[in-house]
Amino acid sequence: MNILALEPYYGGSHKAFIDSLSKVSENTWTVLTLPAHKWKWRMRHSAITFARLAAEQLKKGQAPDMVFCSDMLNLAEFAALAPVEISGLQKVIYFHENQLTYPVRVEDERDYQFAMTNLTSALAADAVWFNSKFHMKSFLEALTKFLKSMPDFQPLEVTEIIRAKSSVHPPGIADLTVLPEREPGPVRILWAARWEHDKNPELFFEAIEILKANEVQFKLSVIGQSFRDRPEVFSKAHHRFADHIDHWGYQKTRPDYERVLQQSDVIVSTANHEFFGISVLEAIAAGAYPLVPNRLSYPEILGLAQNENAEQFFYNGSPADLAHKLGRLAARVDKGGLFPAAINPAILTDRFKWNNLAHSYDRALEQIR
Repeated sequence: MNILALEPYYGGSHKAFIDSLSKVSENTWTVLTLPAHKWKWRMRHSAITFARLAAEQLKKGQAPDMVFCSDMLNLAEFAALAPVEISGLQKVIYFHENQLTYPVRVEDERDYQFAMTNLTSALAADAVWFNSKFHMKSFLEALTKFLKSMPDFQPLEVTEIIRAKSSVHPPGIADLTVLPEREPGPVRILWAARWEHDKNPELFFEAIEILKANEVQFKLSVIGQSFRDRPEVFSKAHHRFADHIDHWGYQKTRPDYERVLQQSDVIVSTANHEFFGISVLEAIAAGAYPLVPNRLSYPEILGLAQNENAEQFFYNGSPADLAHKLGRLAARVDKGGLFPAAINPAILTDRFKWNNLAHSYDRALEQIR
């Protein structure tokens, strides 16, 4: 099957996803992309741009059998503007995120036109795929609430229409190597996320402050993409914990990023918002022990409901409990692996590796066709 993939924001997790899926799939993929720049503009113009590019593909004799796109595309507009040979094909939309529940500092700042774009795109698609059950559930619940807030002509039935064609297809992770031996030294703690308020860095550094006050020995790596308007707590923490820092800031190459993961003993998340959690899973695959809050997608991806031993990977969301559990890990880091005998990194991560997901993706696409 020939699949035309459209990615308006070809960067970060979007790029990693479509590159990996098209590589492991047995189908033939033609991937059209736009640079990961000015996301609002990408959502507004990409339907027009891709309609033109798709027409050029047809002129070259490249006729697809299906259209696959991410949530950054206005799929309804694309279907209206694209040549009929393409607009009539079955269409799959993959939601990495959505503009209805994506966090904003102040709710009045939310542009609901982008939420409407997600809505009409989902209606225009033959299949709506989400990266987690948490994401699908929260989007559909927020959609009903959003429509009820409208002044009139509330199309409340669309929630069930979208739900009926929705399913969950988690993104894959790369194969990472666990180092055969741990380098000597105190516990190495990793925080790897966007440097933004929805990742709750304040809670993380408050917990680290407790460790320092209790004279717990530790090393610290704080990595991830930062932006012009980053939380002030990072600058303060960089100064406050300077003697503990192993790695700080964005890792420019994939090998550099993987090396930090492999050198870490514990991966911590403090997120208030997370649609999936790839960085946590990749760190686990590299051998890091996870400590995450019992919320969002984490219970789902770490199998909390299926494995009672997974309870140890969760803290109650407070800095005190996070610091307490980090302290316990620090005390036993030199006594062997942190993972219990009943659970190892492979048990948590193998089902998310691309080679193990490839067949399920291809089968799902074939069923849609």
